[in-house]
Amino acid sequence: MSTNQPKVGFVSLGCPKALVDSERILTQLKVEGYDLSPSYDDADVVVVNTCGFIDSAVQESLDAIGEAINENGKVIVTGCLGKRPDDIRAVHPSVLSISGPQDYASVMNAVHEVIAPKHDPFVDLLPDYGLKLTPKHYAYLKISEGCNHRCSFCIIPSMRGDLVSRPVDDVLREAEKLVRGGVQELLVVSQDTSAYGVDVKYMERQWRDQTYQTRMKSLCEGLGELGVWTRLHYVYPYPHVDDIIPLMAENKILPYLDIPFQHASPRILKAMKRPGAVDRLVERIEKWRSISPDLTIRSTFIVGFPGETEDDFEMLLDFLEEVQLDRVGAFAYSPVEGAAANLLADPVPPEVQQERLARFMDLQAQISAAKLQDKVGTVQTCLVDSLDGDLAIARSKADAPEIDGIVQIQNGFEAGLRPGDFVDVEIMGADEHDLYGEVPFDD
Repeated sequence: MSTNQPKVGFVSLGCPKALVDSERILTQLKVEGYDLSPSYDDADVVVVNTCGFIDSAVQESLDAIGEAINENGKVIVTGCLGKRPDDIRAVHPSVLSISGPQDYASVMNAVHEVIAPKHDPFVDLLPDYGLKLTPKHYAYLKISEGCNHRCSFCIIPSMRGDLVSRPVDDVLREAEKLVRGGVQELLVVSQDTSAYGVDVKYMERQWRDQTYQTRMKSLCEGLGELGVWTRLHYVYPYPHVDDIIPLMAENKILPYLDIPFQHASPRILKAMKRPGAVDRLVERIEKWRSISPDLTIRSTFIVGFPGETEDDFEMLLDFLEEVQLDRVGAFAYSPVEGAAANLLADPVPPEVQQERLARFMDLQAQISAAKLQDKVGTVQTCLVDSLDGDLAIARSKADAPEIDGIVQIQNGFEAGLRPGDFVDVEIMGADEHDLYGEVPFDD
């Protein structure tokens, strides 16, 4: 009796470790509602788990792939021989996907590309993009775990370990599912977005018949194909950040960078174990803005770090005055259990920390107010988050949810706006943090 469920054929070759890999893939297939087909001609797609240990095993795997192609035509390859994709494609260029051993996610994603599992909203507990704790129209997209840096004030590596990047095709397919589910804005997050892929040597993967590297620029190029806002957070100011600015100028991703600079005194940055070339950073910011004039830069800073003198703090204020950052957060340093900075000499008294923090935030408030005032009279594309009476609460390209400002649309209800709508707003006013405007109506 036919179940009308999608069917997958499976060929498992190689050692017991490969057999365990096959069992895990088969288990996931069953969990997602796929039936297993004992024959090629009845399968919607065939997965071949290969061996590549010795020449005879390689040949056996290539023969098995060839047989599956001849009998079915739709073949996904995984396993040890998948580490040598060029060898496979030289013989069988028509295979749909190639992945290495233990890469279960890539196998499942490839199966989904051929035939999606049947989703019954009356039976299934989850939509295909999973549960979300954010509103329907935006979502956080985590691209890696852990961090390779050892900043003296931070204990993240001791909790989450070193950098572990997700394969780029895995990330792009998740993003694609989110967009299909109604997401209009993707917020890329990690501990160090700029380092994405360094741990896997920027390995290449296939998505939408294109090759992408597991690298920040390549990821951004892929996300730029989805037609929604993409916002980058936690970007470490490596030199290759320069490479993504043209993508912002081309409207592939939002002209927005969240870079936690932390300080501007080379001496304090050294104590923090952070990059200290502040002069070069100023030049780079100027170059970024020349390429993408609408670029918004948000950052965070630590005031009153151990050993910070008044001269160090004045350097920080001078930096703030010079670079004119758009969005800034700051906090007074406080010891974190297990952080190396706890052992540094010359802690700054709490009352001095608070006095410096107040001066810092006062200066930034003036900068922010002036920059927002410059937007009065312009038209800003905004994304609506919520309604509040007659108002629609929205965000411009310059505003990340929860941490940046908002745009209050005075006639939002009259304009019929709903959360998730994009709308052009004429900016009528501004304060230190937020913008106020209206949707223009034709006379």
